[in-house]
Amino acid sequence: MELTKDSAIEFPCDFPIKAMGLSTDPIENIFTNIARKHFPHMKSFNIKRQESSGGNYISITIIMEALNREQLDNVYRDLSAHKKIMMTL
Repeated sequence: MELTKDSAIEFPCDFPIKAMGLSTDPIENIFTNIARKHFPHMKSFNIKRQESSGGNYISITIIMEALNREQLDNVYRDLSAHKKIMMTL
């Protein structure tokens, strides 16, 4: 395991990443395409979907097997830059 100087996270680790957007947008497809780009070693993703009470928004959470901090930074950067992704956690 690798413990980085800037983080208390030990790598590799399972790390949940959440993206939110309008339920009418293909948020899950956008998220999984970005995830595949940054986590090519993962063959499948554990995906959790949650719609808002009014059905207007959706959140998608994927548990990523992060190998290093750079992977996490890059996936967050790409998700945040996408115009259909309203928020990431």
